[in-house]
Amino acid sequence: MSGVWEFKSGVMKQKNPGTEQNEGRQGESSSQPRRKELVHLPTGEVVSSYTLLERILKSLGWERYYEGDPGFYQFHKSSSIDLISLPWDFSKFNSTHMYDIVVKNPNIFHVRDA
Repeated sequence: MSGVWEFKSGVMKQKNPGTEQNEGRQGESSSQPRRKELVHLPTGEVVSSYTLLERILKSLGWERYYEGDPGFYQFHKSSSIDLISLPWDFSKFNSTHMYDIVVKNPNIFHVRDA
């Protein structure tokens, strides 16, 4: 338990670097990164499930890829060598996966703070 400890009003608590600058902001914590969300730009819809994402990707020419690792939900495009690999569990879908989708589908998706 390293770091700086502060004793104030009879309470001992650990001070984290950078917390002073965030203390005035509502609901913001320096210890937790901001959640991101993937937005489908043509509709403005937030991708909230793999069902929705699959529907959008299929409309863009992506197909489910079943020959890869069974632990991943994968899509490929027959016109390219690109492969999108996503964790089977949507709760593990994070900004790294989102940016992969954005790079492979320019001007169609956007990642923003939730």
